[in-house]
Amino acid sequence: MVLRDGSTVLIRQVRGTDAPLLADGFARLSPRSRQLRFLGPKTTLSATELRYFTEIDHHDHEAIGALSAADGRGVGIARYVRDARDPQAAEIAVTIVDDWQERGLGTELLSRLSDLARQAGIHRFTALVSADNAASAGLLRNLGASLVAQGPSIVEYELALEPDDYGLDRWIRCAMA
Repeated sequence: MVLRDGSTVLIRQVRGTDAPLLADGFARLSPRSRQLRFLGPKTTLSATELRYFTEIDHHDHEAIGALSAADGRGVGIARYVRDARDPQAAEIAVTIVDDWQERGLGTELLSRLSDLARQAGIHRFTALVSADNAASAGLLRNLGASLVAQGPSIVEYELALEPDDYGLDRWIRCAMA
């Protein structure tokens, strides 16, 4: 797909063999981006974490990644993990390498992830966001997410995944227009 700035990415499901791509993308995140994604300081990903993030079942745990068409490096990833207590809900996370942010990639990944989630019987996303992550909070609010809990450093949003043209995809198209 072509992003707002004209750059091109390949978007596909994450594979077990993608651990080196994920490690490289993590290494290219700024300390601030890591802090916002992991809700705390994070300097490395362990081998166990890399396996968890890449060896997924594509049903209860789904992830899609974006690769730069120019060099094949990973530039973004979006994932959901189904809530074991509520199988119609899943927590989401989106991470974009710093120099690829603000091009519309996160929005596109979230749109495609919502399609996969609906196919897997998921009806709503939840998201834990750092209270000082204005970009993620703004995106979620623009897509119709509701604030469901607020703490001193973390806020939680919930986003309904309606079927057909009345859900997240419609809101994403409206937000991008």
